This record gives sequence, C-alpha cells and structure tokens, in this order.
Amino acid sequence: MSDTGYGDFEFERRFLVQDLPTDLLEETPALIVQAYFLAQDGFALRMRVQASVPHGAVDLTLDERALLEAHLDEFDFCALTAKGPMVEGTRYEAEREIDPTIGIEMVRRGAALVAKTRHAVWLGGDGWVVDVFGGANRPLVVAEVERGGPVTDLTIPTFCVTELTDDPRFSNDGLARAPFSGWAQAYGSELAAQGPRFLQGLGRNHVGGEQGPMP
Repeated sequence: MSDTGYGDFEFERRFLVQDLPTDLLEETPALIVQAYFLAQDGFALRMRVQASVPHGAVDLTLDERALLEAHLDEFDFCALTAKGPMVEGTRYEAEREIDPTIGIEMVRRGAALVAKTRHAVWLGGDGWVVDVFGGANRPLVVAEVERGGPVTDLTIPTFCVTELTDDPRFSNDGLARAPFSGWAQAYGSELAAQGPRFLQGLGRNHVGGEQGPMP
C-alpha cells in the first residue's frame, strides 16, 4: 500500500520514446519478465520476476521465455500484482512480494509474457523509468514517470514523441495480449497521420523543455 494517502492507487504517465540518448541507459538495468494470468478490459493479474543484469548481457532479440530461462539464476525479486483500469493517469495497483522460486515457476506457466529492461533516471525534479522491450514487443521503448499524487504540470523530455497514458494498447497487459511487433507499422502510419498528442487535463505540459540528469 502507498504511504501517500491514496492507498493502493498509483499515479503515472507514459510516453513513446524515439532517439533515446544512450547516456541515460544504466550499465546494470533491471531485467523484468512478467506473466499475465488475467488481462481484460484494463483489469490485470500479473506475476513479475526481476534481476539486475549488466546491459550487454541481455539479448532482447530472444523471445520472452528464452529470456526467462537464460537468466533463471539471477532473478532475486518477485511480486504478484492486481491492477485496475487506467483513468487519466490513475490506476489501482496492489502488490505483494512472492518468493522468487515460486514466482519463476508461475511465470513459466503463464500464457502471456512480457520482457523488458528497465532503466531509472532523474530528469528535472522527477524520477523516470525507461522500458526497452524485448521479444515480441521489440522495438518498443516507453518512458514512464510516477509521483505520489496526480502527475500534473509535467516537463516532458524531447525524446518522448507522444503520450500513451490512456492508450490501452500500450499497457503491459495490452502488450501481453497483442505484442507491438504485430502492429508497429500500422501504428507508425497512425502517428504520422494524426500527429503527437498529450493529455490536456493534467495541468500545463512543458513539452521539449530543458532537461538533463540531476547531479
């Protein structure tokens, strides 16, 4: 449960990334492989295993199950999470830590898997994570910012080309059901035709302002 006064509700905004500066990538990101046992209408039940793995040691061209098996001995964290639908950057998310040995076996038995490396970076006054997806969701890269309350008046980095917060296709449970590689070309045409968009009901967006890692 969150200690911000909002209980198990999380506040985040997500963006499609292009031309990510390589100096923002951690040398030892988190490798995440997660299985969905329910993913429908924004509701999800997810089992995630996680390990810190040197960047060059993760081959994201492998499929999700191969990535899981390649790093079995490195996973040291696991959590079971129940999620509700995203509404204007707010989503119910309740998490419980699970023994990694049990979690790995449950992920192995999951029908819908997602794999990615997660890089953490401070930009301006906010902590961001950048998820670089592997397997069937390559070459998708998504940046996410989370706060203890609604994410308003946000300075959006220049590498974030459009907002995905309210697009269920880009939620991890959505990507588990319909991986990005199957519709990436169609989405590229859609984005070119419609142009970028950013949520307008969360204060003022500062798009493409000055940013850089905090010292």
